[in-house]
Amino acid sequence: MSTTQSDAIESTLRGCRPAEIEPIAIDAGDLESTAPGHLRDLKAELSARGYQPATLSVEACFDCGDTLSTQREADRLRELVRAASFLGAGRIEIRLDEVADPDATEPALSALSERARREGVELVRTGDDATAA
Repeated sequence: MSTTQSDAIESTLRGCRPAEIEPIAIDAGDLESTAPGHLRDLKAELSARGYQPATLSVEACFDCGDTLSTQREADRLRELVRAASFLGAGRIEIRLDEVADPDATEPALSALSERARREGVELVRTGDDATAA
């Protein structure tokens, strides 16, 4: 992080004050849809009840060794990064329990991490097969 970015963050933080809203973590499996209309309605309803999505949690499944399955899972995770950003969540937690082919999975996860960064979402990898994002 550059000094200019750090200064801007510090300046913004000085003007912060507590808000009457509760941060929550949402399990991606509980989302009925990632369609923008659904996410917009969900965000509005959560806000009306005093909640703000802070984290979207998802379980990733890279237990098949074939390229097509890896690509399908990466596409699903990319859609969830977009959903996290749309909801205003600052973080997406991806749990990796089993990875069949780390050599095929790692490039997909690296690209996903970059996508999350561009969307303004921190990607955090957890689980048995997680490495630093």
